[in-house]
Amino acid sequence: MKRFFKPIEKEGSAKKPSLSPSKQGGENGEAKQEEEDIKKEPLKFVTWNANSLLLRVKNNWPEFSGFISKIDPDIIAIQEVRMPAAGSKGTAKNPAELKDDTSSSREEKQTLLRALSSPPFGNYRVWWSLADSKYAGTALLVKKCLRPVKVYFSLDKTASKHEPDGRVILAEFETVRVLNTYAPNNGWKEEANSFQRRRRWDKRLLEFVVQSSDKPLIWCGDLNVSHEDIDVSHPEFFSAAKMNGYVPPNKEDCGQPGFTLSERKRFGEILKEGRLVDAYRYQHKEQDMERGFSWSGHPIGKYRGKRMRIDYFIVSDKLKDRIAACEMHGHGIELEGFYGSDHCPVSLQLSDECKEAN
Repeated sequence: MKRFFKPIEKEGSAKKPSLSPSKQGGENGEAKQEEEDIKKEPLKFVTWNANSLLLRVKNNWPEFSGFISKIDPDIIAIQEVRMPAAGSKGTAKNPAELKDDTSSSREEKQTLLRALSSPPFGNYRVWWSLADSKYAGTALLVKKCLRPVKVYFSLDKTASKHEPDGRVILAEFETVRVLNTYAPNNGWKEEANSFQRRRRWDKRLLEFVVQSSDKPLIWCGDLNVSHEDIDVSHPEFFSAAKMNGYVPPNKEDCGQPGFTLSERKRFGEILKEGRLVDAYRYQHKEQDMERGFSWSGHPIGKYRGKRMRIDYFIVSDKLKDRIAACEMHGHGIELEGFYGSDHCPVSLQLSDECKEAN
């Protein structure tokens, strides 16, 4: 099947993105190209932790497609793609490509690409950053009328390097940077793949936002942290949560991953030092028990009705006056508007800078 996304070109390449057949000739194609060239920067965004994009395609795609058609975002940021990177067993993997070296992986790839080439998704280019297995991973869909100057897959802004587990896609435009991240879960214990991993991640993110202040930033994704008490439905429940009775030696590491004092303090420091604004909280000062959370526990069990806001749009302070809307699109204990995931989509709309200036 023909690939519908454009691979990243080497540094210094002057090659232009190829045009689709509808734009290569004729009055309609020329008019369409002129219309598309008007779009200089993204203004409408959606972020969503799909909790397996392939499962969503198989089970929830008509509903999610309808949602995207209605919102009509310029950029769609997806986390937990859970599609393996290309490369056979024992060989180096290519995190920018979907695996297709077995009959089952080819079938899965074709299913996914078929869905992403159908309306409205055919209007987007797609970039992938994938883990070696069906774990984590991110995708970034950018409308074809918008052309990133560069796309990176690392907080170090090295295009050829991908973060472990495909947790980062950074698209740089002329006027803004758009960062899509899937933050590692803090976990419950003081060990290499839990607290320590999350501390290292937060440290690198702090360094990134401080070093990237030369251009406005729009940072979105599943950030796996609820910053304030207002960002969870049951603060006392989450603060006292334990796994198998384990209590960390440091009190600030106690509680539900994503709601420990350590994580919340580090997140606050990232916002402060990076001069960043939480777009949703900037617009919504009060707690909304019905629509104010992006993650909801399973309808059956002790997490029923327990909800957290862990999916965000974070923007540079200089963009805050352009926040026209930031909304969460799921609600209720039965996960309406979650489209099969345990996360609901979150949207952001910015006002046009030129219009604001007039």
